[in-house]
Amino acid sequence: MSDSRFKIVFDGALLPGVESTTAKLNLAELFKSDVEAIEKLFTGRPVALKRDLSRPDAETYLSALKNAGVDARIEAEQPVAFSLAETHETSSNAAQPATSPYAPPRSVVGDDLPAYSTLNVFTINGRIGRLRYLAWTLVLTVAMLVAGGIIATAGFAVATASPTAGMILGSLLGLALCIAIVVVSVQIGVQRLHDLGWSGWLYLLNLVPLVNSIFPLLLLVMPGNPGANQYGAPPPRNSTAVKVLASLWLAFIPLMLIIVVTLGMNGYLNQLEANVDSSYESSSITSDDDTDQSTTVYEDDAQSADEAAEPVDSPEQ
Repeated sequence: MSDSRFKIVFDGALLPGVESTTAKLNLAELFKSDVEAIEKLFTGRPVALKRDLSRPDAETYLSALKNAGVDARIEAEQPVAFSLAETHETSSNAAQPATSPYAPPRSVVGDDLPAYSTLNVFTINGRIGRLRYLAWTLVLTVAMLVAGGIIATAGFAVATASPTAGMILGSLLGLALCIAIVVVSVQIGVQRLHDLGWSGWLYLLNLVPLVNSIFPLLLLVMPGNPGANQYGAPPPRNSTAVKVLASLWLAFIPLMLIIVVTLGMNGYLNQLEANVDSSYESSSITSDDDTDQSTTVYEDDAQSADEAAEPVDSPEQ
């Protein structure tokens, strides 16, 4: 071969702090195999998990095994000019290739490792990256707004004929929409946690006060594992549509903040003007009351003066 080829070799060693049971379960999940087949790899003898790999592919497989707690290594394939096993396979056309007794034993579990995971929104299995998480969340938000508008329109149409029926229909459809949004949001969030190598149960941290204000930011900022981990192969590369949707969502968030701040300032100014108007009206009413009282006192004083100025009939008259 003109290019150098490599293989992944494993002799049963584990990374420090990793238990044997945990590593076996991780490998079974990683290779989509049962634990009995994985047990055959822990004999202490070197096992070639994967052969004939390029250097980048070998690094990808090694990273996946490291994340699973396995201390594997990359070795160069030894080129051979003549292989008795290959000659026997070609001549007899056997279904199973013969192997040399001097070659290290091979395992078929590593051959089932896919390059990328399968994308599926409606599941808690699999992995998605940061941009795809943003894109799917934007689509979910738009779908929620459209469905909410349809439900509101239907409820209003029914309410014109029967207000009670319209209220019941709107409540039931609104409840169904809320449940659907929560379920899909959990599924998307769990897949994002899997991409980080975290358990999906950590999504419950969104129910913890204060933590729920920081935890979603971690899902948006922290990069996922570059290779395969215990939750499967890495997600596919981001398509152009994913990048566009993620960019729209990033632009939509500041726009929403600006709208919220603007509405809040308008509400504050309206409340302030209402308080000023009410204070002005109160002061006007008080001034009018004082003026009326002054006028009344003045009229009383004038009447008293007139009475005092009237002549008094003398006895002579």
